Amino acid sequence: MSAHLLIIDDDPSILEMMRLVLEEEGGYQVTIAEMIFEDVIDVERLQPDLILLDFRFGAHRDGWDFLQKLKLHRPTMHIPIILCTAGLADVLQQEAILEQKGIPILYKPFHLDELLDMVEKCLAHAASTSPKIEA
Repeated sequence: MSAHLLIIDDDPSILEMMRLVLEEEGGYQVTIAEMIFEDVIDVERLQPDLILLDFRFGAHRDGWDFLQKLKLHRPTMHIPIILCTAGLADVLQQEAILEQKGIPILYKPFHLDELLDMVEKCLAHAASTSPKIEA
């Protein structure tokens, strides 16, 4: 079964491009959203294997705020996240924290191969570090 990815970005053209590439080239199941979810429980219900999250929504850093909510909510705290942004200056302030937490940054504009490679690496890392359940 293919991994389920959740992409949250306020740019419909980026959402559609990412969805097409990740579904067709990567073989992933993709859910897209143009706005931040009001409650992290909505993300919990979707049960994504990976979240691609835009840092900025309009003039606001809503992606950063939502990232913190996801990491503080026990059912979503272990979902790997790739932070996507064109706001280099904004993310540089948080880069050390993101690196410490193992959250990679995909800077826009990006190459499609870079997107696919980062998604594949994050999913592989999550699979190798997730706790094994004995039957």
